[in-house]
Amino acid sequence: MAQSPPATKSPDSPPRRTSFNLSIWIFSIATFIKLLLIPSYRSTDFEVHRHWLALTSSLPLRQWYLDTSSIWTLDYPPLFAHFSYLLSLPASLFDPAITSLSSTGSHTPPTVLYLRLTAAFSDLSLFFASYRMISTSRRSLFTLALILWSPSLLIVDHVHFQYNGFLLGIFLLSLGFLEEGRDLAGGFVFAVLLCSKHLFLVAAPFYFVYLLRHYCKGGFFRGFSRLVIMGMAVAAVFAASFGPFIYYGQIKQVFSRLFPFGRGLCHAYWAPNIWVFYILLDKALASAFTKLGFNVETPMASFTGGLVGESSPFSVLPQVTPIVTFILVLLSMLPCLVKAFKNPQPRHVVRWVAYMCTCGFMFGWHVHEKASLHFTIPLAAVAMNSLDDAKHFFILSIVSCYSLFPLLYEPQEYLIRLLLLLTYSFLMWVGFSSHFAPAKKKSLVGWVSSIYLVGLASVELYGQFVHPYLFEKKLPFLPLMLVSFSCAIGMLYSWIWQLVYILRHT
Repeated sequence: MAQSPPATKSPDSPPRRTSFNLSIWIFSIATFIKLLLIPSYRSTDFEVHRHWLALTSSLPLRQWYLDTSSIWTLDYPPLFAHFSYLLSLPASLFDPAITSLSSTGSHTPPTVLYLRLTAAFSDLSLFFASYRMISTSRRSLFTLALILWSPSLLIVDHVHFQYNGFLLGIFLLSLGFLEEGRDLAGGFVFAVLLCSKHLFLVAAPFYFVYLLRHYCKGGFFRGFSRLVIMGMAVAAVFAASFGPFIYYGQIKQVFSRLFPFGRGLCHAYWAPNIWVFYILLDKALASAFTKLGFNVETPMASFTGGLVGESSPFSVLPQVTPIVTFILVLLSMLPCLVKAFKNPQPRHVVRWVAYMCTCGFMFGWHVHEKASLHFTIPLAAVAMNSLDDAKHFFILSIVSCYSLFPLLYEPQEYLIRLLLLLTYSFLMWVGFSSHFAPAKKKSLVGWVSSIYLVGLASVELYGQFVHPYLFEKKLPFLPLMLVSFSCAIGMLYSWIWQLVYILRHT
């Protein structure tokens, strides 16, 4: 089958050299901001990743998923563990304690500097993939800025601390290959991604359907041979990643680390998805039935306690199990999978995959609020396609970033998170408004969106000023619940908007 030709550049695109120079400036500005954030708050994830550097450098491969010397056990796939090992090699030049399994968890300035720098410079993968996408398509440089300057990514990776930028770079690289019609490369890179972070598995059904229909067509023999080639490429990645642990007889142990279903339906801080409404409805029904004289049992492990439980107890509504969430995720994906099966078009790949990740976020089991990056970053790549896309992304990116505010709970980080969100919102407003100037008759933010954004601001003002005044230290989970609920409304809107767009226009 002939590969689809790459999209041509728009006539008004800047020359390649100028475009690259401007891209370097965009990346440099992002890196400068990350360097400024080095002294900021860091979560327990910082110690988690430091421990993984120590674990992979101090222990043989066969002990990586057996080690329990720390509560921060390795729960990422093997390729990410190898990535941690590579980061550990020069670590001792900064501080030998970085790779010490006996570290007390108190981090010296050199330790903080080294790990912060690894997070900043591993974002080169995101820069490479993003620049590659805009260089092979009609996308503008503003798209690169939308991706690299994402406040959500800055908060999660360079304050809270993780390596999402590195992984999202692999993700965008795979999507870019699919857009160009280079399906084999796209499938291979996606397999590398899955063996680096298994939470991207939610996009696997789309990859299977799309590659089966787009890459493996052209008659039985041609299609079958391509299916075998793709299967061998993907199998090679998984064999290299998981093969040693199959040899050691540890594959069950590895999977138990990767998929700990006993953690419960919701994380300690509720991700803004459909289960927020379900939990609140259960609470409201339990309260109403109690007032009516019914004997309603309230489970000891309360969702509003902000703790991660071993189950997901409800007082009135039916209990939710992992299989229920799995079925709901698949059902919500069906319209997209049907579209991809009937008419697999490379130009719709980014939008389809973003929708798949949104489905996993909205209906999945034990979803982390940080998982919103898996669809907000890809959707940045299509935000400039139309005014409607820009309007949707404007709201979604604000909601996604605001939903992460509770991660930075210390007072000294309040101004940082607020400035990151407000600055990015202003840049989006200026960029979208100037790009879609001929369509100014349509406002970037309608009256409904304006009311919603005012509502988000009201929730923030209540949590910061009103709640402490009224309740002091009582009901600490109430402001968090309001943030989850208000952001869940925005996420639900985004999921519905994406679904409607896919049904109508793809």
